[in-house]
Amino acid sequence: MMKKKSIPASKPFLILFLCQIISALDVPLDSKLLEELSQPPTITHQSPKDYIVDPRENIVIQCEAKGKPPPSFSWTRNGTHFDIDKDEQVTMKPNSGTLVINIMNGRKAEAYEGVYQCTARNERGAAISNNIVIRPSRSPLWTKEKLEPNQVREGDSLVLHCRPPVGLPPPIIFWMDNAFQRLPQSERVSQGLNGDLYFSNVQPEDTREDYICYARFNHTQTIQQKQPISVKVFSMDSLNDTIAANLSDTDIYGAKPVTERQPVLLTPTGSTSTKVELRGNVLLLECIAAGLPTPVIRWIKEGGELPANRTFFENFKKTLKIIDVSEADSGNYRCIARNTLGSVDHVISVTVKAAPYWITAPRNLVLSPGEDGTLICRANGNPKPSISWLANGVPIAIAPEDPSRKVDGDTIIFSHVQERSSAVYQCNASNEYGYLLANAFVNVLAEPPRILTPANKLYQVIADSPALLDCAYFGSPKPEIEWFKGVKGSILRGNEYVFHDNGTLEIPVAQKDSTGTYTCVARNELGKIQNEVHLEIKDPTMIIKQPEYKVVQRYGQVSFECIIKHDSTLLPTVIWLKDNDELPDDERFLVGKDNLTIMNVTDKDDGTYTCIVNTTLDSVSASAVLTVVAAPPTPAIIYARPNPPFDLELTGQLERSIQLSWIPGEENNSPITHFIIEYEDGLHEPGVWHYQTEVPGTQTTVQLKLSPYVNYSFRVIAVNKIGRSQPSEPSEQYLTKSASPDENPANVQGIGSEPDNLVITWESLKGFQSNGPGLQYKVSWRQKDVDDEWTSVIVANVSKYIVSGTPTFVPYEIKVQALNDLGYAPEPSEVIGHSGEDLPMVAPGNVQVHVINSTLAKVHWDPVPLKSVRGHLQGYKVYYWKVQSLSRRSRRHVEKKILTFRGNKTFGMLPGLEPYSSYKLNVRVVNGKGEGPASPDKVFKTPEGVPSSPSFLKITNPTLDSLTLEWGSPTHPNGVLTSYILKFQPINNTHELGPLVEIRIPANESSLILKNLNYSTRYKFYFNAQTSVGSGSQITEEAVTIMDEGKMAGILHPAVGAGKGYSEILFATSPVMHTVRPTFYKVQPLYPRIRNVTTAAAETYANISWEYEGPEHANFYVEYGVAGSKEDWKKEIVNGSRSFFVLKGLTPGTAYKVRVGAEGLSGFRSSEDVFETGPAMASRQVDIATQGWFIGLMCAVALLILILLIVCFIRRNKGGKYPVKEKEDAHADPEIQPMKEDDGTFGEYRLFSFVSSAPF
Repeated sequence: MMKKKSIPASKPFLILFLCQIISALDVPLDSKLLEELSQPPTITHQSPKDYIVDPRENIVIQCEAKGKPPPSFSWTRNGTHFDIDKDEQVTMKPNSGTLVINIMNGRKAEAYEGVYQCTARNERGAAISNNIVIRPSRSPLWTKEKLEPNQVREGDSLVLHCRPPVGLPPPIIFWMDNAFQRLPQSERVSQGLNGDLYFSNVQPEDTREDYICYARFNHTQTIQQKQPISVKVFSMDSLNDTIAANLSDTDIYGAKPVTERQPVLLTPTGSTSTKVELRGNVLLLECIAAGLPTPVIRWIKEGGELPANRTFFENFKKTLKIIDVSEADSGNYRCIARNTLGSVDHVISVTVKAAPYWITAPRNLVLSPGEDGTLICRANGNPKPSISWLANGVPIAIAPEDPSRKVDGDTIIFSHVQERSSAVYQCNASNEYGYLLANAFVNVLAEPPRILTPANKLYQVIADSPALLDCAYFGSPKPEIEWFKGVKGSILRGNEYVFHDNGTLEIPVAQKDSTGTYTCVARNELGKIQNEVHLEIKDPTMIIKQPEYKVVQRYGQVSFECIIKHDSTLLPTVIWLKDNDELPDDERFLVGKDNLTIMNVTDKDDGTYTCIVNTTLDSVSASAVLTVVAAPPTPAIIYARPNPPFDLELTGQLERSIQLSWIPGEENNSPITHFIIEYEDGLHEPGVWHYQTEVPGTQTTVQLKLSPYVNYSFRVIAVNKIGRSQPSEPSEQYLTKSASPDENPANVQGIGSEPDNLVITWESLKGFQSNGPGLQYKVSWRQKDVDDEWTSVIVANVSKYIVSGTPTFVPYEIKVQALNDLGYAPEPSEVIGHSGEDLPMVAPGNVQVHVINSTLAKVHWDPVPLKSVRGHLQGYKVYYWKVQSLSRRSRRHVEKKILTFRGNKTFGMLPGLEPYSSYKLNVRVVNGKGEGPASPDKVFKTPEGVPSSPSFLKITNPTLDSLTLEWGSPTHPNGVLTSYILKFQPINNTHELGPLVEIRIPANESSLILKNLNYSTRYKFYFNAQTSVGSGSQITEEAVTIMDEGKMAGILHPAVGAGKGYSEILFATSPVMHTVRPTFYKVQPLYPRIRNVTTAAAETYANISWEYEGPEHANFYVEYGVAGSKEDWKKEIVNGSRSFFVLKGLTPGTAYKVRVGAEGLSGFRSSEDVFETGPAMASRQVDIATQGWFIGLMCAVALLILILLIVCFIRRNKGGKYPVKEKEDAHADPEIQPMKEDDGTFGEYRLFSFVSSAPF
């Protein structure tokens, strides 16, 4: 009796296309069959239900379907027919239902928002897509808002709200600073799920002005930025200081110190909340608490455990994350925030709902006429989804009636179907959270039998194994299958055969007599077909001599045998394993045809060795164990370099290769690791041996590559761990045949040495690169971009050729090809060279000079035509020289300066010019040959600058109330002097500086007498010259009016010269008379006024101070600018009524002008003063370490200071001598006295200082 089993066939195309049907046909996945059978449409690809599109790109709505015949497509939009022919912006792809909406021509994506549905239809039914909701993505800007600074006390909590714009899809939120660096987060500071930034407690380091919330809209690849949020944290110490400063001594003040606080939840609020999540989604629960110390968050689920493998904690355990949630995850989740002072908790009640999900989705049904079948559609959800059916996209209630169809809830039952019953049915399962839509067709077919297994297929099986003979078939109605052996054999029956439902014939135990031809016959009421297959039975593979257990001494040798017997028609492969793994990658393991040999055995070789024999039909294996034991003691081993190889032999001689073999010498107890092969070229370099190659130490034969036209000899050197052997004796010589060159010369260049030649150079081929005798070179050239033929010449084995009579500096194409007596090398590549250069022909034109300031000018010129350069343009040279000074009208030796500007530059800067001078310049173009002609000389003049200091200042003829001043004009006037400025002020007995007086003196004066001075008074003088640009550097001096004529002989007189210190000199009583009539001035105090403007300058800042005499409550300002510049003054307002200000951001090494004024009083400002930033300069200081009085002064106590002051006063009244350093400290320039300001103290006189004042 025949047996039947229902098992799948052994080949992929027998996989069933249908799974759940009643009396339904199985349609194998055979491509040819599927192309021939009629089939209703099936949607194969469609866009997602919720489709968010980029508004900057075309909208593509996918709808692909298959069917036989191919389906046609149509669309609905918002429930009505969408006529794409009426909208020129909408097209449908050929042989597809995919829509392409062109919005690149100015149309808005919003115009195409809506719900789209695709229908694919052919003569057997209609399939529909999901409802595809099209929405353009949106990334709106942040609404403008006024953000107040957050001022918070240290230890308090704080929430910075982000409130991002509502986008589609929602944006990703993150916090960064102005430098685009993410703000650090911790258990104390973290970002919530809503994007807000939470501070459990603030610390002073949280103070900053750039808390910025960013919203990233991934769909449109844009990032929106919120305005920066400022946070100011007041520490308790600073807060107490602030309170103290604003309260009287009798007030009770003091902020409480930072106190610890028990936790309070920032989010969520209250004690309970609810959360609804959908099945399959990610559940995110959040708790963020305030408190000090920072609270720690813990999560529990009431009445249960948190699900293992699906629970994660994020954001420093403030967020509980459960992935792939299900209804079982519903319940109460409690978060607990705890610190050392207590705890607070919050319960979140979670309800898990579910959008519809499939339990059984409807599957396609293929029936024969008259058969029965069912479509089942079962879905679940929370709440329970409702099931509705459609036929060909129409609700089944209003669809055309079909007497074979009956709807029973989630099932459609088909009875006695006919071909007209073919249709596509849609099942819709929906609840409030979503819907599912599935298409399943009913295809009623009437088809004669077909056999899909290839004809005359050969099956090979090992004897005593099962044999499975396939007969994949199809037909409608389902065919009956019968098997026969032989062409005219009888039908197969009996227990020795198993007949499977898919047509496969199984022979459980195949024997030799099972070999033969088998015929499969398929028949139904529409026809019959048969197919033949062939079966061969093979002998099994056997191991007739298996490996045996072995015991071997360490460093010995062992072999395992594995001799096999197999079917003569099968090709076996043998694999050896050690401990069920591949053999070690070690040259000691030698695998032979029937054995495995292990050389020099070590302890690591212990283990099980397995021989596996595989054929295409079967596999066998056998194993044996190897045990390694210690070797008996051996005498000491002497290691040495190997002996040289010998008996070198050349075989297999070919034109470009040869085989070299040798016999290794004695290893001397150290295995040879490798051999080095060297060669000698007896034809080109006799006696010189070159490295050829090297091979492993187990190899004694090598195939060597050869070059033509070389007389080879070879030798071999053996190498072990000790070193290299001596070279072997050379092999016999072998002369390779000549050949044409394989390569051409390298580094080909073309550079002219003269204006009418082209020198072509190259690197000659070396030695055997010639490949044969008679090495020469074919040199070819032609002018580039000119339709000329190549000019060629063949030269001997040299490396240079000169082409004469060329035009000046034109490009040439050049190539050099090697050749010998046997022919040419391959065609060479071309290079570009140039014939020789000549001096440029044309001077630059339109030379223009723009004077920027008194020391800098900018020169422009037009570039010369490239053809006139006649070479490689290297740049332009500007020659310039001073003709004369405009102030002195005296000529001097002309010293020309040269500036070179590389490349095709057409302008340059001329620095270091002298003010108020006349200059000339010209410009020349430069190439590789030299300079071209000069342009016509261009004359330009520099404007005036500020003068240098007067050359000297002498004060003579002191009287009771007058002093005589003499001076020399500046060494460098840098312009026309307009006047001299004299400032002076008295110094009283307590070394205080009196009011500063300013006098303007005509420029043609060289002396003056000051009258109406106080008798017996020391005065300090500041003297400088002026041009129309401004004031120059000043020179200072001091002098004393006499007490009376009877005491003149004892009065001290200062030495002449600025900045030279003082010496004690007696002067005569009689006045000195001037040869030129002097000018007399009377000194009178002027009010109001700003005087003693003092500047202490460093490299990048200057401290400005001044004295003010006049009405109270004046509001001052400081004006400054670069000295000599015509730019507008820069103005800085001084806060309050302070008499000092710090100018910051100055340029080192730059002269500045400065003046001070008062707001509200027209013209009420000081005179201009000039100072210079730069390196430090000491001012008339002596070594105080050598002054004993200074050391005593620093060590004395307050009482000794008082006594010292009394002594100094007595000595001063007596006119006695006192230390120079003491005088200088007392009478120093007011501008170099230390000044203190809120932001620092300027001590150590290492700054340039100047003083100015003006009367009012």
